[in-house]
Amino acid sequence: MNTVVVGADRLGNIPDLLAALGINIQRHITGRAPVHQRTLVALPKNTQLLILLTDFLNHNAMKSYRSQAQMQGIPVIACRRSSSCLMQSVERFLGLGKPCEECTRARRN
Repeated sequence: MNTVVVGADRLGNIPDLLAALGINIQRHITGRAPVHQRTLVALPKNTQLLILLTDFLNHNAMKSYRSQAQMQGIPVIACRRSSSCLMQSVERFLGLGKPCEECTRARRN
């Protein structure tokens, strides 16, 4: 699965963690440049997932990338940069992880 990651200056061990789940980071955009924050950037054509690292993005950049993904029918995961938070979100997206407590409570009602 090809993904684009938006946010963070460096990804650290995130590429290795995602590769273990069969996810290839096709492109990493830091989101710091003013052009990344104000204009709608076209995502690569074979992108299958967009990951937004929310603690490194402003609201305008997130809105811009999210709407671009929505127009192309690309699923979006928004989470913090911490590897545990990212892995939990990706596993939930792939159907591998346990649902969060809030989801479990909602299903019971």
